[in-house]
Amino acid sequence: MKRLQSWRHRLTVPQFTLVTGLLVIAFGTLVMASPLCSTRQVGLWEALFTVTSAITVTGLSIIDVGTDLTFFGQVALAGLILTGGLGLMAITTFLQGFVQGRSGLRHRLDKGRALDEFGVGGIGPTLNQILLIAAAVIGIGTLILYNFGFTDIPDRGQRLWASLFHCISAYNNAGFGLWRDSLVGYRSQPIVNVVIGLLIVMGGIGWRVTNDIWVNRFRLGRIRRLSLHTRLVIRTTFGLIVIGMLGLLFTEHFATEGMVEQMNLLEKLFVTLFQSITTRTAGFNTIPISAETISDSGLLLMIALMFIGASPGGTGGGIKTTTFAALVAATRSTLRGHDEVVVRNREIPAKVILKAVGVTLGSLLFVLGMALLLGLGNTTAGTPGSEAFTFLEKLFTCISAFGTVGLDVGVTSQLNRWGQLVLMIGMFVGRIGILLLLSAVYGSRPQNRVGYPREDLYI
Repeated sequence: MKRLQSWRHRLTVPQFTLVTGLLVIAFGTLVMASPLCSTRQVGLWEALFTVTSAITVTGLSIIDVGTDLTFFGQVALAGLILTGGLGLMAITTFLQGFVQGRSGLRHRLDKGRALDEFGVGGIGPTLNQILLIAAAVIGIGTLILYNFGFTDIPDRGQRLWASLFHCISAYNNAGFGLWRDSLVGYRSQPIVNVVIGLLIVMGGIGWRVTNDIWVNRFRLGRIRRLSLHTRLVIRTTFGLIVIGMLGLLFTEHFATEGMVEQMNLLEKLFVTLFQSITTRTAGFNTIPISAETISDSGLLLMIALMFIGASPGGTGGGIKTTTFAALVAATRSTLRGHDEVVVRNREIPAKVILKAVGVTLGSLLFVLGMALLLGLGNTTAGTPGSEAFTFLEKLFTCISAFGTVGLDVGVTSQLNRWGQLVLMIGMFVGRIGILLLLSAVYGSRPQNRVGYPREDLYI
């Protein structure tokens, strides 16, 4: 016991986050596999995959949530989504204060780094803001869907639960739905598309951006009142949404028997806009996603959007929009021959650019490693047609798991347990982040104060 207590007190925030996440997944698996939560179709392995996908707010599933889970199981799944989406790192950091009993300046800074927070503020106000914003947004979305969205559901109790569950899933960018075809049946329902799309965006941009906009709500005419982070997130997010929509319109316009071939122009705009929003973070779909319905060019574009993902402090995954923006700004400065990286008349520190490069390269190598493991030998369950998966489809699934997106082209359910294990590891690593994982493994090391002579390289 003394050794266990000593080990517990030596845990850093990244290590504590990693251990707590694994413990939550283990406990959730036992609950989800119980007869109270699921039918006989859900075994221990199916429960493990579902809970991992829920905690990492991914949405990939090998079960039918609407039929294989009881009502209590669906409530438990929604609770797991909230736990992972509203900040697994925030909650575990909050719990660490009770477990370790530390409140010094160094540990408060460490907590701030785990939350991608600026400054030395405590975890209490931050967690309160996260919960308050989430409750308000999810509550308003539920009321709108109940009264104007899912009006085709006659039973009021089922309609209320469907509205609440999908709002929780959308705001947390989880992508879980109560129907096997996701939101395909509501493709022509504008209220459902608008509400779900707005919830996805608000959850993806992060509580920090939402709070900054709320604080400056009476001064939004003066955009400079907003922080550089907020302005960059909003600009990059909406830019990627427009690029994704126009890109899907372009790729599927020239595709034979593509997803939008039989639609009129208004339906094409509506579908591609929603799919551009959900592809980066959420995993909902209003059209079937497969190699038969979407061209290879469209799948490649969706892979790029999934890899970029949401924003820091948001409920989505990926390398983050600010990382992508920092790399674009650094590339622009390099091409112009500038030594400094400047965004909106603000110079970005070199350590931020190095962090962006590290996150991108580390994430890319990890995803390629996942695809390599899925490409070795037979990773399918031997079902008919499972051998026909192309490398592009497997790569799509790997990035969907790592980016905690949840879009599936039919690969996940046909993988064997080894292939599904690769996806589970990818979901977990993608949720906690490459940098946090490396910090948990290697720990914090003092900065080297030794200087070395400089020498140029040919690039």
